[in-house]
Formats: sequence, structure tokens, C-alpha cells
Amino acid sequence: MSKNLTKRSEDYSKWYNELVVKADLAENSAVRGCMVIKPYGYAIWEKMQAELDKKFKETGHQNAYFPLFVPKSLFEAEEKNAEGFAKECAVVTHYRLKTDPEDASKLIVDPNAKLEEELIVRPTSEAIIWSTYKGWIQSYRDLPLLINQWANVVRWEMRTRLFLRTAEFLWQEGHTAHATKQEAIAETEQMNNIYADFAENFMAIPVIKGRKTESERFAGAEDTYCIEALMQDGKALQAGTSHFLGQNFAKAFDVKFTSKEGKLDYVWATSWGVSTRLMGALIMTHSDDNGLVLPPNLAPIQVVIVPIYKGEDQLDQISIVANELVMDLRSKGVSVKFDNRDTHRPGAKFAQYELQGVPLRIAIGPKDLEKGTVELARRDTLTKQFVEKDQVIDTVVSLLSEIQESLHQKATKFRDEHITEVTTFDEFKNVLEVKGGFISAHWDGSAEIEQKIKEITKATIRCIPFDGKEENGVCVYSGNPSKIRVLFAKAY
Repeated sequence: MSKNLTKRSEDYSKWYNELVVKADLAENSAVRGCMVIKPYGYAIWEKMQAELDKKFKETGHQNAYFPLFVPKSLFEAEEKNAEGFAKECAVVTHYRLKTDPEDASKLIVDPNAKLEEELIVRPTSEAIIWSTYKGWIQSYRDLPLLINQWANVVRWEMRTRLFLRTAEFLWQEGHTAHATKQEAIAETEQMNNIYADFAENFMAIPVIKGRKTESERFAGAEDTYCIEALMQDGKALQAGTSHFLGQNFAKAFDVKFTSKEGKLDYVWATSWGVSTRLMGALIMTHSDDNGLVLPPNLAPIQVVIVPIYKGEDQLDQISIVANELVMDLRSKGVSVKFDNRDTHRPGAKFAQYELQGVPLRIAIGPKDLEKGTVELARRDTLTKQFVEKDQVIDTVVSLLSEIQESLHQKATKFRDEHITEVTTFDEFKNVLEVKGGFISAHWDGSAEIEQKIKEITKATIRCIPFDGKEENGVCVYSGNPSKIRVLFAKAY
């Protein structure tokens, strides 16, 4: 597995694309704009899934599955949602092919197999889910309804990049129904907090929690909360969103319930989701010029053991020690691999696991057997140490925890150093051009000014931070009065 990665400082985009492919995470497929997630990449996604799924279930949510196809009339029912996604929709118009009468080796669409109603391949599932909820909800006793779906969705993107933006991607989407506005808002906040907790403590990615502006809001939502992360190239990445939908979808699909007082009312709704774009966030937050750097919590292999030997006898002796370590580490909940392949030299194995971001590597050779030690190498710092055999288990467990925390601290330091307060538009443009990162600036609340800044600089308002302090100021562009700073950045 050859590294030969482009350096991040030379071409960050090229470095990212090469790393995704060379680390065996994903590759482009025969379908334009779609990707194949390879086993190693999918193993990381499965760890994300498992942790999030646990958090969802701990907060009372259940998983269900809804159809991939949405009848066009249902899709159109909530106008803002339909309008927001219309340009990205793939549409099914026919249900059968037939042999071309002029060339029997080819298939053509059968013109007699036109669907009575066209089907939208889901870009998001609100329409099909809320049309279903109409039959599930009659009374306050049916509420709250807390449903999550793990699924694929299709958004016909023209410019794609593995994990970050593909025509088809994997995600989870939560869709909940509530008796009161307050309950629905509390749910929206709770799920945004769950995403933030997952990013910080599991992915070691620091995030800023905030609210989207009206123009950046989810189509059909009354309010959108988000978590925003900062990548090493100074661009922001939206890592998760949680939407308060008000009664918009309930009214569009006539979903009413009878309250305890016997009154008929529309339910209140939320939706929330994260996708395989988190894989892109993971790669771009921690990785370096040598390849992936994975937080131990997300690494499919946390420890790899590589034997260094000549001949079968030495391998047999090393294998006894290695297999004992494997058993002991697994008993501590550590995922470990003993790579005893005789088809690859130790140097090639070292290069592979460094490229794939395995947090810890143990090397055992004949001299180590004599001394009763092993060589332990950290992926994050590329440092090595010799450890007594009877100290290995405790050292590994301790180091995995230390690496997880260290990666979070490093990413947080970078993020904090790249939040810059500005007061003038010249400062704004200079920071954007020279330093990058988040720009904290006053904004007068006008969508027109927001759009103007975007047109001039390509920077968008990533969020209005929840922890922002009210302060008197003037808008960085218009000079109009402003009460709070917002975060601008160029973004993925």
C-alpha cells in the first residue's frame, strides 16, 4: 500500500481525495457522482452508527424504515420543502424496459410502462413519513412519536467529492411528533446536543452549536439548529442539523390529534440528521501528511501487532506472545489485530497501518522476546517506546484514552486559534484570504446583506452561536446597528 500522498500544504483538496482512496475508505463508482464505501471505511461508519443508535435509543427513539420512493403529489404537499429540494431530485417516470426492436442487444424504456404518477427518489423523507403518521396519530396518547430511520438518500449533485458531497449518501433521519410547541423545541435542542456530544467525545471534533439564519435554514423548517466544525484548511463543515418544523408538515398532511381536553389540533414536528459527510469531517480534522489519524473510539483496529522475524521458528515463538496479548487486550474491550501475513514485509505493514490511522502499533522481534519487551508506536505523535511485556495491557488502555483526549485538545486549539473577531469589511476580507477559519463579525440581520457578503467573499453565515453574548456594534458590511456577532466562513 503506497503512501506517496500530496502534502496538505501543497494541495489540500488533492491530499484529501488521495487519502480517501489510498487508505481504502472509498472510491468512485461506475455511477457518476456515487461512491463505493470499502470495508475499512464502512467499518468506521458502523462504529459511528452504533454509538449514535445507542444515544437515540437511550432518549426513547425507535428505528423504522420507510420507502425509497415518494409519490410526486406527496412531495409537493409541503411547498417550501418541495421547492427547496426540487433541483436535486431524481424522478422515476417508467417501470419497465424492453428490447430495442432495431438492436436486440440493447434495452430501451417501454413507452407503454409510464407510471400514472411520477415517483421522487427521496432526497429526504419528511413527505412519505408525515403521510404515514396521519394514520398513526389520532390522540394525545399516541404522542410523542419518536422515530429514526437509517437510510440512503439521493440528491443529484453536479459537483461531487467522496463522503463530502455525493449523489447518493447514507444517513440517519429522525422524525418526531409532539403535542406541544415546547416539547418539539426541547426535542430539537436535545438532538443537537446529542450530535455535539458525539462529535466532541467520540470523534474528538470540537464543534460550535448555534442556529442557522433564515436563508440557511432547512426547507420547510421554522428553525434549524446546527453543529459547525472547522477543518485544517480553514473551511467550515456543517456536521449535523436539527430542525424545529412547527406545524408545517402536520398541516400539509393533515396530521391532527385530540388533546386531553378533547380539542383537535395539529401536532408539532422535528427532524434531525447526520450523514456519511461525518467521514469527511473525521479525515480532515485529524489526519496528516502520513495518512489517516483516527481517534481510538472510531478506529476499527485500535492496536495492530506486527511480528519481525526470520524463519518459522521465530514466528512461532513471537506468535505465542502476540496471541496472548490479543486475548488480554480483547478482554479489556480493545480491538486488536495480529498481522502475521507472510506476503508482506514488516516495513510494508508499518506503512499500511500508518496510512490507515491505526492508533497504536506493537512490534515484536527476537530481541524483544529476549528482553521481555515490545515496541509500542503511537500514530498521532509518531513516537515509540519500549514497554515491559507485563505492562503492555495497562499501557495500551491508558494510551488509547490519552490519544483520544490529545486529538480533541489539538483540534480545539486549532479551532480556537482560527476564530477571529473583526470590525471592518476590509479586515473581514483580509482574514478570509490570509488566515481562514471562522470570522466573528456583527451582522444587521438582513438577508440582503447576508447574500451580498456571500456574493463578494463566498463566505456564508455558518451559525448564530448559542453562547454568543449580546453586545452593541455595527454590521461589518452595512454599518447598521447590530446586537450580536455571528460566525462567517467559507464552507464545504
